[in-house]
Amino acid sequence: MIEYIQSALLIIAAFLIIISAIGLISLSKDTKNVVYGRIHIVGLFDIACIIAMIGLGQYLLAGVYFILAPFSAHAIANAYWKKEDRENNADLMTVEEEVDENHTVEEEVDENHPFLHPKEKMQALESEDSEKLKADDRFSVTTIEIDEGE
Repeated sequence: MIEYIQSALLIIAAFLIIISAIGLISLSKDTKNVVYGRIHIVGLFDIACIIAMIGLGQYLLAGVYFILAPFSAHAIANAYWKKEDRENNADLMTVEEEVDENHTVEEEVDENHPFLHPKEKMQALESEDSEKLKADDRFSVTTIEIDEGE
């Protein structure tokens, strides 16, 4: 009787994998938010794998996978949102994307902010540092050649 239940679970898992594969292949690259759609479809693969592991008697592994798979999917989606999703995340838009060609944008930086400084101020500090480094002869860099045969 247990063999029939395991076989049924493996058939269900195989069916879910086939449906997920068809959905993943048929998803167009031109679709809006395609990365999020792909992550959603891969969630079906995850469930199919969990069902297959239960069918094979790997309950602990299925439980661990059940816990870790959503965390990894969320991490991928969050990383894409924070670094590459210019379509939905307005913070990532460049100045050229935000403003028409006829308008100019002035950067306003709070003077009291501990981490943000005006660009001109930073360039002046960098030029001062480079002049100090040129005039400072206290430090020298030497290299040693090491021959492996010795």
